[in-house]
Amino acid sequence: MKSIISIGLILLTFTACSQKVDNKSQNEDPDMEITPDMNTDTATFGAGCFWCVEAIFQELKGVLKVEAGYSGGHVENPTYRQVCSKNTGHAEVTRIVYDPDVISYEELLEVFWTTHDPTTPNRQGADVGPQYRSVIFYHDDRQKEIALKSKKEVGQPLWEDEIVTEIAPLTNYYVAEDYHQNYYSQNPNQGYCRVVINPKVQKFREKFADKLKDSE
Repeated sequence: MKSIISIGLILLTFTACSQKVDNKSQNEDPDMEITPDMNTDTATFGAGCFWCVEAIFQELKGVLKVEAGYSGGHVENPTYRQVCSKNTGHAEVTRIVYDPDVISYEELLEVFWTTHDPTTPNRQGADVGPQYRSVIFYHDDRQKEIALKSKKEVGQPLWEDEIVTEIAPLTNYYVAEDYHQNYYSQNPNQGYCRVVINPKVQKFREKFADKLKDSE
């Protein structure tokens, strides 16, 4: 019986972001409306399946909007199918718009290093391929300097193995398909969400309880 259950979990895991679900729940959209008068900054991270990364960063105080997308490749306006072919060079990423007066880039990086494994090349758990690589796409020289420092002072002490996270300039960004947006909040009962994302989110909530929006 245990072997049957294990096989089932593995099958759920390997489907990763390919599980398109149409019977969305009616959960509230976690993104805030952003107006021109707001003080905002933007971060772009890749840390495996963008459903997982989006689900985590959406819960942080000071984060206004999180969007799933593709960056770092050579194909313009790629589709999810093309990215999954592993030939476009793109990584699945999340673009995080935040209020720097509430949460800093350094704090976002701490969450980044803590909530995925930055020591496994082109892999997060059973999600394998260059699209799942660990990467920080910096938007300016300030972010580059902070990312390099954070990798050494915050990231590496958390992990025994060497960190392989790519730190590179953001040269392109393409929004992912609509069904990838707000995926976890809209499909909490979907298999991958229950088996893979939910445990990650629970651990994140315990670790960063003081930084959650509902702790305000």
